[in-house]
Amino acid sequence: MGLKHDLVVYTRLECESCEEMAASMHKAKEEGADLVELCIDDFTFSHISQLELLLKQRTLPSIVSFRPKSAINSDWKKTCIQVLKLAVELDVEFVEVDTEVVCHQVVAELMSSRSNSKIIASTYVINAGNPPTKDTLCNSIINLQSTGADIIKLVIDVAYITDVAPVFHMLTHSQVPLIARAAGDRGLISQLLGPKYGAFFVCGSLAGKSTPGLPPLTSIKQVYKLEYVNPDTRVFGVISNPVGHSKGPLLHNPAFRHTGYNGIYVPLLVDNVKEFFRVFSCNDYAGFSVGIPHKEAAVRCCDEVDPLAKSIGAVNTIIRRPSDGKLIGYNTDCEACVTAIEDALRERQKTNGHASNVSPIAGKLFVLVGAGGAGRAIAFGAKSRGARVVIFNRKYERAKSLAAAVSCEALPYEHLNDFCPEKGMILANASAVGMQPKSDQTPISKEALRSYELVFDAVYTPRNTRLLQEATEVGATVVSGVEMFVRQALGQFKLFTNGLAPVDFMRRIVYEQF
Repeated sequence: MGLKHDLVVYTRLECESCEEMAASMHKAKEEGADLVELCIDDFTFSHISQLELLLKQRTLPSIVSFRPKSAINSDWKKTCIQVLKLAVELDVEFVEVDTEVVCHQVVAELMSSRSNSKIIASTYVINAGNPPTKDTLCNSIINLQSTGADIIKLVIDVAYITDVAPVFHMLTHSQVPLIARAAGDRGLISQLLGPKYGAFFVCGSLAGKSTPGLPPLTSIKQVYKLEYVNPDTRVFGVISNPVGHSKGPLLHNPAFRHTGYNGIYVPLLVDNVKEFFRVFSCNDYAGFSVGIPHKEAAVRCCDEVDPLAKSIGAVNTIIRRPSDGKLIGYNTDCEACVTAIEDALRERQKTNGHASNVSPIAGKLFVLVGAGGAGRAIAFGAKSRGARVVIFNRKYERAKSLAAAVSCEALPYEHLNDFCPEKGMILANASAVGMQPKSDQTPISKEALRSYELVFDAVYTPRNTRLLQEATEVGATVVSGVEMFVRQALGQFKLFTNGLAPVDFMRRIVYEQF
């Protein structure tokens, strides 16, 4: 049962019974796995013959591993060695030995007795408050190499996304085949970008069995297509916290392939944006979308800022200029939101026979909820079109600060439901209220929405938020955050690729998949 790919995609199966293991193996095959890791420590068996049956019936090439779940005793070690020896006897493709619990002598015995099995020597590098360094990982690799195993494997506990950088260094410089995985949400890029640095094994998770730090198996093959990633691939991504809601990878990766551009776009769960740019500073990290809550802080990380973005005080796009490596900040949110609202209002006017070349926002009372990065972009955009902007925000001081910058009015958030100086207003929600997983929330009551001609929601997960549903029910025109998303993404993609932007293709992806 051989492997035919340069890049091997595998998943870990933690099952208690033969039936569950067989079903999971079938599911893994359907989702694109080339290989499965059979975690025998989770498997319940009363006699070794049950395990033998399982291994003989496997339908995919496999790794057999056996790790302690609790304190190790002599009986556990005996069982572990028995399992590993059986796997070698049955010519299982890979047999993994945890060197923290099994001595080097056992590795040597397995190496001498195997026929076709490849032996993997592995260890888990625990953070314990100290981030992994090149030196600590190098020492771990030297120790694993000393076993004489065919392949070595490191699982590294990381606290921040910047802790993954030494892992990439090890992959690039290792003199022996190395499997490396950074554990936890912030370690996701160790799998998505690993092939760029020479990784030949990538681990994913089965649908319905999400594991922090592991991309879904289906996304590896269908969204990221990691088999095409190589050392020349340019890295793009969305810097946000949280970042799991982002649809950017579903749009930008197919667009890269459609245009023949050698790039990959990945989620980047970033805690400290300044530290992120300090660590990932090479030109290969070529461009970034910037999301919650970093849009304002990211301005201070840029070497140069586009005049519009500078006046807004927030960037949603950063490009690393190839000629000198400097970070250049832009804001594509502003035009994306304002033009989406204008086009919807023009369509409404056309239907009513009142078409005009003047911005339909001009003179309108424009109620903005949210004073963060997106809110700043929308406030400046609406003001530039002649709207009378009023800002509401949970933190009133932030609303007042933005209002002073835009020369408009700010009111306390608790007055939003009662604010009704006139009919036919525009409402724009630029807060995260209503975003998954809290999609049952809305920033304003349904009754209050009767005063608005148009309601826009920057939230696009879910696509049809509670706010938009209730606005539709009271007769308002609605504009989804998906429309803003695709417009700002088109602007970003042009900046990422120096002009390439398959407009129709990207629009079709958004409205078919989102």
